[in-house]
Amino acid sequence: MFGQRQGIIVWLHSLKQAKMLRRFGNVHFVSKRLKYVVIYCDQVDVEQNIEKLQAYSFVKKVEPSYKPFLKMEYENSSPDKAKEYDYKMGI
Repeated sequence: MFGQRQGIIVWLHSLKQAKMLRRFGNVHFVSKRLKYVVIYCDQVDVEQNIEKLQAYSFVKKVEPSYKPFLKMEYENSSPDKAKEYDYKMGI
């Protein structure tokens, strides 16, 4: 359903305009205490959306999420045999 998605974290001065940010993508989370909004949008539109968001006066800072660029496959993913035995024993 979705293509490649990437998150954008938008730090705000006030949360009054948080509802307006829906035009840039899916609003995933709004933090009332820390005053930030997490928006998910298509990865090809991220740079464009960041430039548009930074132009608003109610925006403090805009940060892209780096999760799509992290390596999620680990080299030593097989468990240790001794630990595996302890888990079976219930220790």
